Amino acid sequence: MTAHPSPAAGAPRALPVAPSPAPSPNDPAAFLRHLYDVAVHAALPVHGLAAHLPPPPRGRTLVLGAGKAGGSMVHALEALWPAGAPLSGLVVTRYGHVPERPPGLPQRVEIVEAAHPVPDAAGLAAAERMLALTQGLTADDLVLCLISGGGSALLTLPAEGLTLSEKQRIHRALLESGAGIAEMNCVRKHLSRIKGGRLAAACAPARVVTLAISDVPGDDPAVIASGPTVPDGTTCAEALDILARYRIEVPAPVHAALQAGALETPKPGDAAFAGHAVHLIAAPQQSLEAAAAAARAAGMAAYILSDAMEGESREVGRVHAALARAVSQRGQPFARPCVILSGGETTVTVRPQPEGAPRGRGGRAGEFCLGLAQALQGQPGVWALAADTDGIDGVEDNAGAIVTPDTLERARRADLAVARHLDRNDAYGFFSALGDLVMTGPTHTNVNDFRVLYIS
Repeated sequence: MTAHPSPAAGAPRALPVAPSPAPSPNDPAAFLRHLYDVAVHAALPVHGLAAHLPPPPRGRTLVLGAGKAGGSMVHALEALWPAGAPLSGLVVTRYGHVPERPPGLPQRVEIVEAAHPVPDAAGLAAAERMLALTQGLTADDLVLCLISGGGSALLTLPAEGLTLSEKQRIHRALLESGAGIAEMNCVRKHLSRIKGGRLAAACAPARVVTLAISDVPGDDPAVIASGPTVPDGTTCAEALDILARYRIEVPAPVHAALQAGALETPKPGDAAFAGHAVHLIAAPQQSLEAAAAAARAAGMAAYILSDAMEGESREVGRVHAALARAVSQRGQPFARPCVILSGGETTVTVRPQPEGAPRGRGGRAGEFCLGLAQALQGQPGVWALAADTDGIDGVEDNAGAIVTPDTLERARRADLAVARHLDRNDAYGFFSALGDLVMTGPTHTNVNDFRVLYIS
C-alpha cells in the first residue's frame, strides 16, 4: 500500500500561528473576537489537507482551483507535496487574498487574482487558461482541484450566447435578490462553460481529486463554488424557475437554450466522473466546534444551534435575539452564563431606494447584527459578534460587527436609527459610526457565517 506523501526532510511548512489564549469573559468583546479567531484558525487548509492527499501519479500532477482560500490552499499543498514529484497548475483567488509565501517555500503552482462577488475579465481569462491546461491529459495524470467559497464568481466562463457584461448583470441581480446560495449556484452552473461538473469533464481521462473547503449549508460539493468538478443534479428547468421567481432576465437566445435543455450540466452517473474523489478538508461545523471548545476551556457553557442556518439576515438576527432574551430573562432553554454559536449562509434582499439616494453599505453579518440589536431592545448582559470567516462582509473591508448591551443607547445619542439603516441596508454605516466594526483583513479561508452570542 502506498502511503500518503509527506514533505521532504527539512521542507518548509505553511503552519499558521494559533490564536493566543482566551481572554476573560469579563472582557466580552475580546472574548467573542477570540472565539472568532479560533473558528477561522480551525478552517485553515493546512490542518486538513495532508490526510486527503493521494500519492503522486505515474504521470504529471496538474493543480487547478478557485476560491477565496485558493492562495493558502496552494501554499499548504506545495509544502506537503513531495519535493521530487512534478507539480504545476493555476489557481484563481480574490484580489488581495494571496497570503505571504512562507519563507523558503518554492512556488510550483501559479496563483492569479480576480474579482468577487461580481466576476471580471481576469476571472474569465483564468477560466479560459484552466480549460486550456486540461488539453492533453492522460489516464496516467492526476488533477488536484482546490475549491473553496467564492469560486462561482472567480471562475467565470459564460455560456455560449452570453457576454461577460450580461453575466455580471445577472450575478448582481442574484446577489441582491435574496435568493439562497443553492438557488444562485443552480443558475450560475447552467450559464457557465466550466462550472457544474464541466471542468472535471474537460480533464478526462485523467483522475480528478477535489479538495474542498465548504462555505455552504449542508456541505454539498455540488454547491460549493458551483461544483466545477462534481456532477450536477439540478436542471435547466430549475434554473429557469429561479430566474422567473426573482424576476431576473436573461438574453432571449440564452432563455431559449435553457428551455431546450441545451445548457444542461453533466449528471450523476456520467462516466466522466468515474474514479474521481471529493474530500472536504474544512467545513463550518468543525469551526463552530472549535469555538465551542475554546469557550468551554474558558469555563463557559457553549451550545451550537446549527451550522446550516439560512434565511433573511435581519430575521435570523431577530430569532437569535428572542433566544438570547429568553436565556437572559428566564434561563431557558439554556442556563446563563453561556455562549450560543451558529453558522450557515443567510441572505440580504437589497431594498429599492428613491432615485438619487445613496446606496447603503454592508453584508450579511452586519445586517444580522442590525436585526439582532433592534430585537434585543438593549437587553442587559447580552453581547454578540457576527462575521464572515473570510474576513469580508459582502464587498466591504470589515468582517462583521459587534453588538453590545448599550448599542441602541449609543446609537440614539449619535442620532443613528436602526430602522432607517435597515431600510437602506446600511449596516456598515451604522456600526462604523459606533466604532463596532470587526476588521480582520482576508483570513485565507472561508467557511462562511460565524455568529456567537454571550449571555452573562
